[in-house]
Amino acid sequence: MAAEGKSIVIIGGGIIGCTTAYYLTRHPAFDAATHSLTLIEASKHGVAQGASGKAGGLVAMWAYPREVVNLSFREHEKLAQEHNGKDRWGWRYVNVGSWSGTGKLDTTIGSGVGAGGRYKSLEKTLGLQDPVAASKARAGSLPQDLDWVEPDLTQSYVPMAADKETAQVHPQLFTTSMCTLAAERGMRMISGKATSILRADGTVTGVVYTENDTGASRQIPATHVILAAGAWSPRLLDDVYLPIAATRAHSVTIQPDTTISPYVLFAEIRTPRGHWVSPEIHARPNNEVYACGPGDDFPLPDTVDDVVVDYDACEYVWKHVVSISRVLRNGTIDRRQACYLPTVSSGGGPIVGEASSIAKGLLIATGHTCWGISNAPGTARAMAVLIMGADGGTSRDLRDCLQMVNKLAPQRFLLETRKMWG
Repeated sequence: MAAEGKSIVIIGGGIIGCTTAYYLTRHPAFDAATHSLTLIEASKHGVAQGASGKAGGLVAMWAYPREVVNLSFREHEKLAQEHNGKDRWGWRYVNVGSWSGTGKLDTTIGSGVGAGGRYKSLEKTLGLQDPVAASKARAGSLPQDLDWVEPDLTQSYVPMAADKETAQVHPQLFTTSMCTLAAERGMRMISGKATSILRADGTVTGVVYTENDTGASRQIPATHVILAAGAWSPRLLDDVYLPIAATRAHSVTIQPDTTISPYVLFAEIRTPRGHWVSPEIHARPNNEVYACGPGDDFPLPDTVDDVVVDYDACEYVWKHVVSISRVLRNGTIDRRQACYLPTVSSGGGPIVGEASSIAKGLLIATGHTCWGISNAPGTARAMAVLIMGADGGTSRDLRDCLQMVNKLAPQRFLLETRKMWG
């Protein structure tokens, strides 16, 4: 390797890590003969095994924070156009609305929170401006093509965004595609669990990891380390308090017995017993329906391969979703699953940028909550610019990258945490 070459290591094979690898390999200054890029993923089953494979896949202009959204939505559109995202990862614009009404089935299946956990909101509509007031002002009947929800159970339907302000991808297909495209340009992948980030004289020097196949401890040198391990990120910084908390979310996927129209619903369902439940329902382009319920604070396991799926929590989601749709009721459950979303416990976030107060060359990209799928390309492009310099894009793109890393820099959150904890 040439003396000026960079040795970049990404910890985490979720959507943030894989998309960052893609943008690094597409940067005009990146040459695999001069620079090295390695991605380390802890799962024995490959990338996209956590939230990046089990999320809903919503991409929205009305997401948050604005510093990431402004760039990230445009990047999603560009990626879909360049790499045939429509066929490769299910990219399409989608209708999104708030639905309220009465469920048909009388169920007594608990709260939807997994055993051993307490309720935590997924805060999916946090980016919207006063959605409750908007619902009261704009409530209307079902759109004509939303024919897979029973109209006689509907109280109101409210569009939540204008045309082409909301899209979707299949998160697992998107993440694995980013990984494949990065590998085609020189990224190397290691199947192993990172155990520590090496530092000397205030600078990162490498990463220690345990090989999944052999259990042997290995070390890889690095001039730059990108910590993108989602909810597991704090475990790589034992001597620093990184304010990332984990929220477990259960979901199911359903295969309907007929083709359904492209809608994502944020539902408010009143059960026959008078309780209100709030599942999300995503119709996907492969005629799969994804649905999720509330989150919980069940403890984070050692690796993504050890995530516990609570059967009753999944049944809660399924039974309430099918209670408003005969089409879904006649379908079959394909998967019951759970994943962990990383949230910034001190508020705000995500955390995006170089953590120079910890070590020069250490970059952090985590805390994206439920918007990791939507905000991954903008985050990834900012990471690439921080390491490799300006990428030849428009001045608007560069401005948005700089605004993002200035507003969401790790130091801002670390300083805030110190104030909170004295």
